Amino acid sequence: MPPRLPSLLRRSHQLYLLGRRLAVHPFSPMSTVSSDRPITPATTRVGWIGTGVMGQSMAAHLLSAGYSLNVFNRTASKAQPLVDRGARLADSPLAVARASDVVFFIVGYPADVRRVALDPATGVLPGLSPGSVLVDMTTSDPALAAEIASAAASAGCAAVDAPVSGGDRGARAGTLSIFAGGEEAVVRRLEPLFRCMGTVRYMGGPGAGQRAKLGNQIAIASTMVGLVEGMVFAHKAGLDVSKWLEAISTGAAGSKSLEFYGKRILERDMEAGFYVHHFVKDLGICLMECQSMGLALPGLALAQQLYVSLMAHGEGGLGAQALILSIERLNILASREGGVWLSSGNVNPAFLIMNNLCWLDWGL
Repeated sequence: MPPRLPSLLRRSHQLYLLGRRLAVHPFSPMSTVSSDRPITPATTRVGWIGTGVMGQSMAAHLLSAGYSLNVFNRTASKAQPLVDRGARLADSPLAVARASDVVFFIVGYPADVRRVALDPATGVLPGLSPGSVLVDMTTSDPALAAEIASAAASAGCAAVDAPVSGGDRGARAGTLSIFAGGEEAVVRRLEPLFRCMGTVRYMGGPGAGQRAKLGNQIAIASTMVGLVEGMVFAHKAGLDVSKWLEAISTGAAGSKSLEFYGKRILERDMEAGFYVHHFVKDLGICLMECQSMGLALPGLALAQQLYVSLMAHGEGGLGAQALILSIERLNILASREGGVWLSSGNVNPAFLIMNNLCWLDWGL
């Protein structure tokens, strides 16, 4: 055998293995056509982790678009509607990753994000092949998003932080606003998938999507306070609150919060499209970011305390519109059947202190 033949054979075998790898994982950054190859149901395997109020509807849009879907949820029964439509149920985030080119997840808290993404035994990242992408759609810590992006890059993968706004209605309708952070080229490549769920906007590098969403939550928090305070004022002033909501909806006070929650509040419908306990988590992250920036945002701090008071009353499982309950308690307005509010007299400062609320002179 000529002296160079063994090395040539080894080189040939290496090239063969590389070709196999690129054929199986077209997202690989080593592929010269990876950025040009379109994402389609025929070429892209999708994973989804987290099938709660938001996640189930978002994942369903991907199935409707024809993508094959591998799913995982801690409570497997919550993924069953997707399985009934053709999704494959996996037993761990790791198993989802091993069967997917792009893995989306939307879970509860930063600790859940860390476990799902980075756990060495069951997490997504250890199961991804080089060139794959993980997309975190949870509202979470920007620093954690940057940490995940760094870990993904070290593994030859990419990570995008892409939290969403629009609530359960937007998730069902496929009209969510998606804030994306990470490598712009990766975000652009994922647009066919994002379009199934809403409109994606590139916000900057790793963590920028999370910071954009936190700004969104700060705006919503103060808007919700204004909405419920206005409703209480309108009621106390003797107005028909339903007509008042209709009147302001077409003026400068109109908002998505009014559109989503005004009627629900009137009907005393506190079912969660977005949980109080998740909003408290989001606002807590906002406050931590503000502290690190040296920012004082009193509206944010007030809203967070009002929502925390709901948690203290065991109402964390209600929807964000339950803020009305906190304002009613502050003014000793008792909810009655049919959504009628009745004033029961002057505010008792002792009541406010017991509920960790500051004294406000409402003139009652």
